[in-house]
Amino acid sequence: METNIIGSNIMEPVISLAYGSGGDLTRKLIEEEFVKNFSNPILDELLDSGIVEFSGKLAFTTDSYVITPIFFKGGDIGSLSVYGTLNDLAVVGAEPLFISLSLIIEEGLAVKDLKRIINSISKVAKEEKVKIITGDTKVVDKNKGDKIFINTSGIGIIKPNRDWRKREINEGDLILASGDLGEHGIYIMLERLNIKTAEDVKSDMAYLGSFILPLLDNFDGVKFIRDATRGGVATILNEVASKYNIEIEVYEEELPYKDWVKNASEILGIDPIYAANEGKAVIIIDKSQADEILDFLKKHPLSCNSKIIGKVISKNKPKVYLKTRIGSRRILESLKGDILPRIC
Repeated sequence: METNIIGSNIMEPVISLAYGSGGDLTRKLIEEEFVKNFSNPILDELLDSGIVEFSGKLAFTTDSYVITPIFFKGGDIGSLSVYGTLNDLAVVGAEPLFISLSLIIEEGLAVKDLKRIINSISKVAKEEKVKIITGDTKVVDKNKGDKIFINTSGIGIIKPNRDWRKREINEGDLILASGDLGEHGIYIMLERLNIKTAEDVKSDMAYLGSFILPLLDNFDGVKFIRDATRGGVATILNEVASKYNIEIEVYEEELPYKDWVKNASEILGIDPIYAANEGKAVIIIDKSQADEILDFLKKHPLSCNSKIIGKVISKNKPKVYLKTRIGSRRILESLKGDILPRIC
């Protein structure tokens, strides 16, 4: 870590290119920051691969995080990278066990910022009982990155009763949102515009598995789950309609938004149904279990605002409609272009 001295002013230490060289400085960074914070028997071996034993059906996912700004209310790029990977496992019914962590750091990143990110990653990993078992660090020239990018991969185990993939979606099945929508994407845009916000205006980042895995343990009427990240609910439902060849109707009147999301969306000119979420899921359920499932979800703090927002109205017609507040219907398309770049 470089410490720059100008006259009598000592500047804070920053990451230099030498920390990505693979030499002594790289080893020092790994041992003093990563191993110290993420220590577990697999990682501590410091082999080129983390070696683990499994029995059962594996789920494997990977994702990269390039969000700007890297720090925000409700979290930072570090916690986002862990929650995002754990959620991708949880929504397919997998209990997360292990993740990898790779950092691409721009030369000049303040060491205190790197430590803050590492501590955030460590905190989430420990809270959710997942081990970081391998990783990598690279440093790129100043102005050749944007402070820091993170790549994570995750591995989890799917118990037989949690594997919903073969369950048939039928006419009359209901579409459920696990809570208020659009918070992450809309808040990040406000943050970028330097708009001052109230304390409760923040990202909705959270671990979905805390209610999804128990839901799957208790109900066989859960037929589809997806975390509604980039592209929001509208894009997810269009992907579902296309994949399963079904026609979906969404009730505009039932879409759950906090007041600040609705107000900010009007200012930004963004329909919040296209805004990203980092702590909400879209779930398709059998209508015969709807009341029981809703009662179950409403007992959990992360899904207490769960709501039915639509239904499957036919098969063999891949289309999504929005039933408006005045009773008319219009086609609800998936996101065109990228109105919310770099929100994760």
